Amino acid sequence: MYDGIVQDLIDELGRLPGVGPKSAQRIAFHIIQTESFDVDRLATILQTVRQRVRFCVICGNIGEEERCAICRDPRRIPTTICVVEEAKDVVAIERTREYRGLYHVLGGALNPMQGIGPDQLRVASLMTRLQDASIEEVIIATDPNVEGEATATYLIRSLLPLGVKVSRLASGLPVGGDLEFADEMTLGRAFEGRRAVEH
Repeated sequence: MYDGIVQDLIDELGRLPGVGPKSAQRIAFHIIQTESFDVDRLATILQTVRQRVRFCVICGNIGEEERCAICRDPRRIPTTICVVEEAKDVVAIERTREYRGLYHVLGGALNPMQGIGPDQLRVASLMTRLQDASIEEVIIATDPNVEGEATATYLIRSLLPLGVKVSRLASGLPVGGDLEFADEMTLGRAFEGRRAVEH
């Protein structure tokens, strides 16, 4: 424990996701000890982010305008929607340069233990978007964990009666990984998603 404001800084940093007590302490001391660290710039950026960044009214992605850059891009394929849990998932998919359609960000995954049901996610707005007859395929790209699987199962059951093509991202073994270290769910999904070898 440190006195006053130093402990307050460590506590606030420790509230960030993925930052444990030791990391929070390390960051705090970096800020305190590094004279060249521009605290004013960091504070200004944080305040500006709070003021200017918003959620896209169409897909739920983040951006500085009412519609995000992807929804405004006329080169995107408007007949396909990829459903992801968080805006950071959009960035991960975009890095692959394999997908050129649109997105729908749910804002999380189903988790009844934490009180997160379909009403707490952007499921209703997805259903509204699908009333547009031009949507041909919905790709479900939720995380391959218990909550992501539950969310995918719920979405599949909800979407199939609408007559739209529904697909799920394949998942399985990472490149360079060893079978002996793969968990049961990953290995099971790898078997489910196996492809025939062609000549």
